[in-house]
Amino acid sequence: MLRILLYLVSIITANVVTAAFEPLHFGMFIIPMGTLLIGGTFIFRDLVQNKFGRAKTYICIVTALILSACVSFLLGDTLLIVFASAISFVVAETADTEIYTRLKLPMSWRVFYSGIVGGFFDSVIFVVIGLSPLGANILPWEAVPAAVIGQIIVKTIIQSIGAVLLGRINVELEKRVVSS
Repeated sequence: MLRILLYLVSIITANVVTAAFEPLHFGMFIIPMGTLLIGGTFIFRDLVQNKFGRAKTYICIVTALILSACVSFLLGDTLLIVFASAISFVVAETADTEIYTRLKLPMSWRVFYSGIVGGFFDSVIFVVIGLSPLGANILPWEAVPAAVIGQIIVKTIIQSIGAVLLGRINVELEKRVVSS
């Protein structure tokens, strides 16, 4: 149950942090503060799936989608931003879930690869539908690539750290089982 709670809380927290703080600017890259947490949400989702299975994971994804949309709306996001967030969330979480399910690799590698793909979809879809002139017109087209790339870089770093930590935890657990 703790895994589900961490997953849901991380998504809500990412929304609140994104709304509360100005994006970071690293050179040409634009990174919303919540992006630092989004990479973690993919890891928590994978942990949910690892323990409870694919079907229950989709129930958690739907629950997270509803909570995320409600929180975004309550924080004053426009309906277009809420819609873009919902679309990017559904595509990214579905991609992450299905890739994680199909990969026959150690857990840490499944977490890494599925999260990279999920993070890519989340970044591209949200920025293009929600922030570009096609959406809410918050970013000019010239800034869209920097916003997408900045988010992908941060999410990849978070996924990498999470995968390494999970790999080390699994090695330690295996050592304990073998020595018992």
